[in-house]
Amino acid sequence: MKILFDQGTPAPLRRYLPGHTVDTAYERGWSELSNGDLLTAAENDNYDLLVTTDRNLRYQQNFAGRQIAVVVLLSTSWPRIQQHTELIQTVVDNTQAGEYREIAIGQ
Repeated sequence: MKILFDQGTPAPLRRYLPGHTVDTAYERGWSELSNGDLLTAAENDNYDLLVTTDRNLRYQQNFAGRQIAVVVLLSTSWPRIQQHTELIQTVVDNTQAGEYREIAIGQ
């Protein structure tokens, strides 16, 4: 699966997603794109999944007709996210095209 990490997604998470190709919006030069433009650019470049920490994305974007799946991590804290890498890997591995999923990250 070809995965794009949005700005707030900790880059070290990529090490916990074996078997996937992971890029960041920063690496792609897409840091300044708004959410809608980022989703479109990612779809146009054949990304399968966007991983983000933007909790408001679901309220700001219409996902109807989108092929890219979105997984939202409900924390920006790498130490917290790191404690849930197995769950994140499972969700990523089982997310289908066009799906929107949120992962609660405990305190």
